[in-house]
Amino acid sequence: MEEHNNKHQSIFFDNLAQRCKTLGGSLCIGLDPDPKRIPKHLGEGPEAIFRFCAEIVEATADNACAFKPNIAFFESLGVEGWHVLKQVLEIIPSEVPVIIDAKRSDIDSTGKHYAQSLFDGLKADAITVNPYMGHDSIEPFLEYCNRGIYILVLTSNKGCRDFQLDQDFYLKVARKAKIWNKHGNIGIVVGATKPQFLSSILAVAPDIPMLIPGLGAQGGDLDGLMSITAKLPLHHVLLNVSRSIIYATTDKDFSRQARIASRYYADQIQYAREKQWDTKNTSDIPI
Repeated sequence: MEEHNNKHQSIFFDNLAQRCKTLGGSLCIGLDPDPKRIPKHLGEGPEAIFRFCAEIVEATADNACAFKPNIAFFESLGVEGWHVLKQVLEIIPSEVPVIIDAKRSDIDSTGKHYAQSLFDGLKADAITVNPYMGHDSIEPFLEYCNRGIYILVLTSNKGCRDFQLDQDFYLKVARKAKIWNKHGNIGIVVGATKPQFLSSILAVAPDIPMLIPGLGAQGGDLDGLMSITAKLPLHHVLLNVSRSIIYATTDKDFSRQARIASRYYADQIQYAREKQWDTKNTSDIPI
């Protein structure tokens, strides 16, 4: 099959690029509201989860190039959790893109309903999908040409070795992502704990934006990432931090501490990028 050389990108990636340019960075903030970890003064139940997320969003939005709610933390609350997620999405400022981390995938007929639920029901700007079942399982999502679809390529968890690293399966997925990117609405997920594999991924899919989780609590290697990606467009290196920001403290000033943490990570990302630029530019100077 002939590879498609895409020259366009979806409205989602246009908006993400503009947001990253406006802030001069590429920090994505994950919203993973674990009932066991939210500050006790907020109480319990769905209302407490909403209050927690609302305060986090308000405190950190001006440092966020995107927010990434993980749908599992809301679905576990039952029907009320779905309502809470909708409420949270409604209060996120319109200029901040939203990526719903759902990792959906299934046969075509089921996939259509997943796509409708996430894109039509929740109005997600972008989602994550699992490509294991093949192209027909994610095609219903790709039909939403102006949204973003981030395909799992190489994840941060230890179990990625079971399949993704076996016989370089992750590279096969990256190649497919490039071929499937006919509408310019595909991105790929690459864990921050695996910077040593980035060069090979970029070699086969150099123009595909990356969502990179794993900074902070998971111990992602920021300098290692930037040594390879510093000269890519900002929105092609969207770095997600979740727990280290939203759980910076469980005291009553949690939102203020989350704001401080979000600023810290935004600055660290920008500094690491600029440091690599300086290093690469200096190395080009003749001696």
